[in-house]
Amino acid sequence: MLWKKRYFEYFMRVLGAGMPRMGFKAVPSWSRVGSLSGILLLLSFTVADGVFAAGFEPLEVPAADGEPTIEAMVWTPCANASGSSEIGPYSVQAVRDCAITGQSLPLVVISHGYGGSLLGHHDTATTLADAGFVVATLNHPGDFYGDDSGAHELSIFESRPRDVSRVISFMLESWQKREKLDPGAIGVMGFSRGGTTALILSGAVPSVPASTERFCRHWWSFVDWQCRRLKTGGARIAPNTDSRIGAAVVMDPLNLFDTPGLESVRTPVQLWASENGGDGVELQHVEEARAALPQLTDYQIARGAGHFAYLTPCPPGLEESAPRICEDPEGFDRVSWHGRMNTAVVEFFKRKL
Repeated sequence: MLWKKRYFEYFMRVLGAGMPRMGFKAVPSWSRVGSLSGILLLLSFTVADGVFAAGFEPLEVPAADGEPTIEAMVWTPCANASGSSEIGPYSVQAVRDCAITGQSLPLVVISHGYGGSLLGHHDTATTLADAGFVVATLNHPGDFYGDDSGAHELSIFESRPRDVSRVISFMLESWQKREKLDPGAIGVMGFSRGGTTALILSGAVPSVPASTERFCRHWWSFVDWQCRRLKTGGARIAPNTDSRIGAAVVMDPLNLFDTPGLESVRTPVQLWASENGGDGVELQHVEEARAALPQLTDYQIARGAGHFAYLTPCPPGLEESAPRICEDPEGFDRVSWHGRMNTAVVEFFKRKL
């Protein structure tokens, strides 16, 4: 089959590649095995006791009306015994095609950061699924590990929210198990520019002048792609709000907003920051968002951590090949932090959805 040939060629390139130049990129090259074809090829299963009871299945949202195909993954409450699946370097606490338990289940869509993948937050996805949520993760076309063709254009901040809305519509209207969902209980979670995506979906209005002032004040900003785009005559980022969103978890977002643009958010927000920041995100930027959001429900800072602390903890092999995004400052325990963080995310969505 064509997808097998394409994936084999791509996987061999990944094996021979080092870490890419990161910029705002949030997920390492090893996570490239998160593509739909890669998952279908690489999945192998080992059952273990005492782990999350979550299921998962690959999903493809078809191209329509000029919009591209979206590769996605659905994580669901599992009616069978818990187990783990090895996907590339990750041990994912879920089993494939597990029977779904429960009715009227809330839906949460997770948006990754620049160059990320649908596996970049799999521990949060499985924790939510274990708690009774259906979760959809996706690869944003033009801005994921295997396709960055649109990642350096301002229009990506318009297409990303549309991607999430398309996934929501597919889940509610075309997913084979859509009768399991509660269409009135939909949330979104995003990291880095995925956090920006979550805010836009929740009603935030991007501001080119505010973004230019925030990111492009330094003399060297002329070499930054984002600043070059922001300073182009007629630059704009149109908002794409989705009124179906009932709650948003926003992690270390790229702040493209002014105060009025954030005051337009009418969705309850749980906001997270990293003390040390990184890849264009600074604690001050998140603090500015905190001050402006009218329905901020919860705000927490990962003390002593950098930007990538919000990515799922790295397995040993990935720690060796991608230390930049896997290694945390001394004294910060990412595994422990994710345990507390995931619990807080579940509690927030349970309250709000």
